[in-house]
Amino acid sequence: MSAGGSARAVVAALLANLGIAVTKCIAFALTGSSSMLAEAIHSVVDSGNQALLLVGGKRATRRATAKHPFGFGRERYIYAFIVTIMLFTAGGLFALYEGYHKLSHPTPITEWQWVPIAVLVIGIALESFSFRTAIHEANHIRNGVSWPKFIRRSRVPELPVVLLEDFAALIGLVFALIGVGLTLVTGNGVWDGVGTIAIGFLLVVVAIVLAVEMKSLLIGESATPEELEKIERAIMAGDEAERIIHMRTVHVGPDDLLVAAKIAVRHDETAEAVAKGIDAIEKRIRETVPIAKMIYLEPDIYRQPAAGREAESALTEH
Repeated sequence: MSAGGSARAVVAALLANLGIAVTKCIAFALTGSSSMLAEAIHSVVDSGNQALLLVGGKRATRRATAKHPFGFGRERYIYAFIVTIMLFTAGGLFALYEGYHKLSHPTPITEWQWVPIAVLVIGIALESFSFRTAIHEANHIRNGVSWPKFIRRSRVPELPVVLLEDFAALIGLVFALIGVGLTLVTGNGVWDGVGTIAIGFLLVVVAIVLAVEMKSLLIGESATPEELEKIERAIMAGDEAERIIHMRTVHVGPDDLLVAAKIAVRHDETAEAVAKGIDAIEKRIRETVPIAKMIYLEPDIYRQPAAGREAESALTEH
């Protein structure tokens, strides 16, 4: 997935959330609805989150330095992790507090009763546009896998964040619509508080899911199984290597993969032939998996494990 695709999804989400945040703030000022306040804070937090993702994407493009020889690609993971913290605290916990406060002191919506309904309907339309953009960009790299598996396996942090944020925003708008609607129908402000608490629980759950995924990316995840298979095929496509003794991969950024492998070469190869063979293997890997930008191949002579040698000797004796 290109950085441009991720950026388009983030910008679409940012524009949608800014527009929604303004309308929700106006609706809260006119009606005093706690659901509208929770949704307004949610949209403001989401807008800040998308801004953080854009900053992280920009900073990740800096050139490698002597102090950071593998570049700054992981800054995208760091900023995405900060986003999950913001979503949990400023979004989820605030909504839970506001919902509890509303349940303790329920007040009906008596003025401008049509405003929150209109704002929520507009919000659903704008969030649907943002969600559609995120889905469209994710489909470029999803390769038919299920959405839960895509969220778990994606090495591009922005798309899972935007997808889950937009999903939570849509469901949260529905919760708010139900809470406000029941408050208007019954005249009981408790339903407004119930809707607010439902929004808070939703945001907390989404934040925890995202935090787990971002932590895994920060620790360092390997290439996907599909990419590993392509790399192995590229190494063994020629006759330069007899086998792969072992291989390790790690993402140093969403678009930067480090590949380190020990390969077995023939014992009678000259140093010049081995060097040319390694160059050929590296070229094939880069052509097959373009994000494999850092490749370290160590040639070695394959030594059969002791257990294997003993079994082979036993067969020879018989």
